[in-house]
Order: sequence, then structure tokens, then C-alpha cells
Amino acid sequence: MHAACVKLYPIPSRRVDKNRAVKGDCMNRTVKKMIYCALFAALTAVCSQLAIPLQPVPINLALLSVYIAGGLLGGSMGAASQAVFLLIGAVGVPVFAGFRGGVQALVGPTGGYLIGYVAAAFVTGAIVKRLGAKPLKIALACAVGMAACYALGTAWYCVQSGTPALAALSTCVFPFLPGDAVKIAAAALLVPRLKGVIKL
Repeated sequence: MHAACVKLYPIPSRRVDKNRAVKGDCMNRTVKKMIYCALFAALTAVCSQLAIPLQPVPINLALLSVYIAGGLLGGSMGAASQAVFLLIGAVGVPVFAGFRGGVQALVGPTGGYLIGYVAAAFVTGAIVKRLGAKPLKIALACAVGMAACYALGTAWYCVQSGTPALAALSTCVFPFLPGDAVKIAAAALLVPRLKGVIKL
């Protein structure tokens, strides 16, 4: 009986060790994703300052960071990174374009384009997850994410400023499309390379 009992004990012990290893691996992945989430919030803040100060919407590199965040972190975590960026700006830290901060930047006429970063990251990440991380497919995902950002931003701009839709598009969207094409191309090239380096 004693020998039989000795043979039975190692089995649950191995199961406990395996469960601990799985839990530890899940925790490590969660911490790693949180770190990357914070890093991409910071990257968007930096890219927001690399801008040409046009009115009413400045041209900057923020959407490049948004596309890369969605492509690398996935829809949910990519969107979360941009939500963190918005939260930091909303409490007054000058992370928005032109070193602006505060709630007023979000609720003002162009605030919808900032909020659209969350939608753009989510859409980009969701499409990349579904289609794969090939450059052309990433470019498609970024283009759809950009459309989501512009749709939300333009609708908000029209409501806040009373500007007709076509006039709003002519002012806030069409002039920026060439630059957006360059950012999409850059993201399509960078995301596959970064995926080989960054393991989530």
C-alpha cells in the first residue's frame, strides 16, 4: 500500500507544476502587453509633435504610430494603447499635436480625429489578425482604419462646427490623403519586420 501511494503522488505534482507554468506564462504575456501598450501611447505622443502645423487639422506622424500599434498589438490592445494616450492628454499632459492637452482638445471641433485613433487601431489590428501580416494586407487594414478615423472625426467636426460634410472633407481629409498614403506604406513595411522582433 505504501509503495502504491508513493507512485500516485508524482502525478498531481506534475499537474500543479504545469498549471503554475501556464499561469506564469499568461501573466508574463499580460505584463508584456501592458508594457507595449504604454510604449505605443508614448510613441503616439512623440509622433503627434512631429507635425506640420496646418489648420484646422495639423499633419503629423501620429497615425503611423496608431497603425503600427494595431498591427503589432492586435485590435484590443492597440485600441487600449491609444485610449491611454487620450487619457494622458485629457488630464492635461500636453501630448496632443502642438503640445496641447486637456479635455477641451477632445471635445472641440477636431477632437473626433483624436478619438478616431482608438477606432483606427482597433480596425487595423482586427483586419491584420484576420488577413495576416503581409505588406499589402497590412496596407489594406491601415486604409480601412484610416477611413474609420476620418469618418468619426469628420462627423464630429460637422456637428461641432456646423460645417457641411463636403466642406469638412475638403478641409480636414482630402489635403492629408497623400501624407496618409506615405504613412500607410511605412506601416505596411515596418509591421512585418517588427513582428519578427517583438514577440507577444
